[in-house]
Amino acid sequence: MTNNFSLLSLFTTGDIMTLVISLLLVAASVMSWAIIIEKFRLWRARKRMVFKIDDRNPELFIDRAMRPYDRNLWFLSMVSYVAPFVGLFGTIWGVMDSFASIGVNQSVSIGVIAPGLATALGTTALGLIAAVPAAVAYQYFMRRADDLYDSLMDAVRESQLKK
Repeated sequence: MTNNFSLLSLFTTGDIMTLVISLLLVAASVMSWAIIIEKFRLWRARKRMVFKIDDRNPELFIDRAMRPYDRNLWFLSMVSYVAPFVGLFGTIWGVMDSFASIGVNQSVSIGVIAPGLATALGTTALGLIAAVPAAVAYQYFMRRADDLYDSLMDAVRESQLKK
């Protein structure tokens, strides 16, 4: 007995909907990781930066200083919320495929339902693979951005009190 299981073939030998769902989730995961890496680099460079508060318009200064730290966090948030549902849609699609196979073959053997169920579980896994790192990174970077914002606001308040 040989096992011809291939993770790639799990998503590419199905129908077009499974392929689209899988590609969408993989693309979301890759983009999320690109943002995560970019944010780590940005925060690492932040350690060497010193902010000098502009006394003329401190709120505008803070908004501009925060932009790079807030940029693309919306995408991580979106992936963390949407990817599990896209994976769930793939799960439903795979289960429907299994039921369709039962109807076509008039049989309920494991060979008939296994491919659809494997695809269903695979898209669920892809959804979680995309969502979990995005959710963790979103919370982490959002917390750091909030802390930076608070420290900049404190610096503005201190500079205004000294006047």
